[in-house]
Amino acid sequence: MIYAAEIGLNHNGNFDLALELIRKAKESGATIAKFQFGWRDKPDEINCIDFNTAKKLKEFSEYVEIEFMASIITEEAFDLALKLGVNRYKIASRTVVENPKLCEKIIQEDKEVFCSLGFWEKETFPFGAPNDKLRYIYCVSEYPALPKDMTHFPSEFNNDGYYGYSDHFLGSSACLLAISRGAKFIEKHFTLNKTSEIIRDHTLSATPDEFADIVKQGNELSRLNQFIKKK
Repeated sequence: MIYAAEIGLNHNGNFDLALELIRKAKESGATIAKFQFGWRDKPDEINCIDFNTAKKLKEFSEYVEIEFMASIITEEAFDLALKLGVNRYKIASRTVVENPKLCEKIIQEDKEVFCSLGFWEKETFPFGAPNDKLRYIYCVSEYPALPKDMTHFPSEFNNDGYYGYSDHFLGSSACLLAISRGAKFIEKHFTLNKTSEIIRDHTLSATPDEFADIVKQGNELSRLNQFIKKK
């Protein structure tokens, strides 16, 4: 199982807080600490991440032994990720729709890519069939996603379709539902303070204790799934 703690913009523009979020993500059992490159990233905006800041975040992630990853949203964001030398990529939902040529460039790097399809409305996959390098991720791009938004939730996650799930649902239940249906990748927004009003994502995020519970229960569900399939 891969568990991505989506720190995103939940650092509130405070990159010392971002370091603490990375540390707590590792303590909570996350496999990946993930940020967003190319979203609200102008010099006067909350998510202005230049190379030196990104390098600091990545190096601290390596220190606490958690993988650093970023959602790629723009050409400049991809250039930053290339310069950093990340192990694999996440393509944001909006990039799939707004800049498919950039997505193809990312996929051509021949590293593992997690491609979120929250804004994708067609039944076919946008960049061909999934494979060991291209992993499609189911997502509902509502903030927060409510029960009425979840009616098309996959009945099964597998290597030939959706590999995992990126969550905007309140609480942990949708993540656990995805794991029970075979998801191998779970992404959940991560915060230290759900009551913060600076960014809307805090409300739909998991606290460290909640994330740790997703990991614990998720691993148990995954093991049970594997056992049942063997029988």
